[in-house]
Amino acid sequence: MNPAIKNTFLFSLVGVLLVGTGIIQGWNSALVILNMGLVSAIMALGVNLQWGFAGLFNIGVMGFVALGGLAAVLISTPPVPEAWQAGGLRIIAGLVLGAATVVAAVMAQKRLTGRTKTLATLAILIGGFFIYRAVFDPGKAAVEAVNPAVSGYLGGLNLPILLAWPAGGLLAAGAAWLIGKTALGLRSDYLAIATLGIAEIIIAIIKNEDWLARGVKNVIGLDRPVPYEIDLQNDPGFVERAASLGLDPVTASTLYTKIGYAVLFTIVLLIILWLAQKALNSPWGRMMRAIRDNEVAAEAMGKDVKGRHLQIFILGSAICGIAGAMMTTLDGQLTPGTYQPLRFTFLIWVMVIVGGSGNNFGAILGGMLIWWLWVQVEPLGLGLMNIISSGLAEDSALRERLIDSAAHMRLLTMGLILLLVLRFSPRGLIPER
Repeated sequence: MNPAIKNTFLFSLVGVLLVGTGIIQGWNSALVILNMGLVSAIMALGVNLQWGFAGLFNIGVMGFVALGGLAAVLISTPPVPEAWQAGGLRIIAGLVLGAATVVAAVMAQKRLTGRTKTLATLAILIGGFFIYRAVFDPGKAAVEAVNPAVSGYLGGLNLPILLAWPAGGLLAAGAAWLIGKTALGLRSDYLAIATLGIAEIIIAIIKNEDWLARGVKNVIGLDRPVPYEIDLQNDPGFVERAASLGLDPVTASTLYTKIGYAVLFTIVLLIILWLAQKALNSPWGRMMRAIRDNEVAAEAMGKDVKGRHLQIFILGSAICGIAGAMMTTLDGQLTPGTYQPLRFTFLIWVMVIVGGSGNNFGAILGGMLIWWLWVQVEPLGLGLMNIISSGLAEDSALRERLIDSAAHMRLLTMGLILLLVLRFSPRGLIPER
């Protein structure tokens, strides 16, 4: 089949699935799937940039997505004056001391030699640790004690939520730079282990440092870039327009806000796709693929392999951070307990593999298609099990077992799709050209 016709058919299939969802289950459900599918497609583009362009096996996607979500809190929430007065400056001073300790240890490693270097580094790290904790801990305790039921954290900058999206990318990029400087020299399997471990560390910090973003108590009620439904329902002009379309104000307001999110997410996706395509077809993109295919030959040609790996690791992580900030904006809350590797790392990898590693359009297709399946497989599986067991008695153990097994249909389906694609189209549905 002609590639252009095939690609058009595949994207049309996703469109048909979304339209069918809207007709059968309601347009609110279809738009919810569409919005999260767009966010997932952006995450898949970030992973595709790292793996498809450069062959970097990063399975710490969850950590960078979480940092994007954290950025939404740090940028958009109002500051808590009582918390800043209680211990905000002590927390800042402690963090500065901790960073200064690390910098001093690195300088000692570079400038000293022999046994003196080892002793000086140990003295700096141990002494700096105790000084840091002596300053940081009292400030942290004081901040977290300020009305912990509703605040107990420092708050943010009270800026528009849209600024959190690029800020999430910058925060994830900064973390990627720190990680890449130490981890990118590792072999691919060790890099995967390191990034997964670092992602878990990031999640643990967000969960346990209440002063930062309330930890597992969550931050709710984040600002929105689209109007609130209740405001639309109280607007006579909007109510009149909704009535002219034959919609009640409640349904019209929910559709309006979801369509607003879809427009914003589509704009971001198209911008990132355009930049990724320009990069792919540029000399830089060809160089990255040459490094991916044969690092030794590329290094022999004078290419800075480690430096280029660091570049693309930062870029891919920044895209995941942007997507994380967008997702938190869509949810209206930061819930660190929901960041699980199954959803925010391995499912994204399934999207990239199924869509087509090394092809940006394949990553988008995989993100949209796999997310639709992830959402719909469980209710479809429950309906299938009800049909299969319809001839059994209501109190039948087999019938109960079949219906209970529908909860596992997601994992079964993802594994089955992955196996089928790897068997019959190992380069993905839209392979790299």
